[in-house]
Amino acid sequence: MSNLSQSKAISTRKIAAAGILTAMAVVLMYLEFALPFMPDFLKFDFSELPVLIGAFALGPVYGIIIEFLKNLIHCPASHTQFIGEISNFITGSIFVCTASIIYVKNRTRKGAICGMAIATVVLTLIAAPFNYFVTLPLYGSVLGFPLEAIIGMAAAANPNVSSKIGLIFWVFMPFNLFKGIVISFITFWVYKPISKLINKTYDETHK
Repeated sequence: MSNLSQSKAISTRKIAAAGILTAMAVVLMYLEFALPFMPDFLKFDFSELPVLIGAFALGPVYGIIIEFLKNLIHCPASHTQFIGEISNFITGSIFVCTASIIYVKNRTRKGAICGMAIATVVLTLIAAPFNYFVTLPLYGSVLGFPLEAIIGMAAAANPNVSSKIGLIFWVFMPFNLFKGIVISFITFWVYKPISKLINKTYDETHK
């Protein structure tokens, strides 16, 4: 097989794999649920799992593409005028890109663990000011959902919440930390068998 044909075959395989992972991410995004000690408006789902797997197996760019398509497809079902989807895309992209960039430079278990650990910390730290200065104000201005109401809902689930800062510190930061840890833990155990399917070498008829 010529270099051009081989390159096209690899690209086709990557696109097909990205499509499958996107479909998985969309399905998982609909299977959201509330967590204990968290307000009902903050739902947890496992949709970042196939995105992170895709970013590890195909590269950071594909991770962003899968993240974008996942949220774009979910937009018709949005209850937040797309604010939730935009926020999910930005924070999700930060998480999977950080992890995959580190992993691509060191494709070992240690590299994967290091990448996911750093990505979890980065997600938690960057999402905090993003939620404070962008997401929460948008909920108020676009949806007419006052900050006081959001704090009240959060306080009902977690009495430690009494202010906007408290909302970030006691709700959003623990949520993103938990999310990063859970997604990383599952990815660590399922990535290898899934990546073998994604990166399976073509047989002699394709060479």
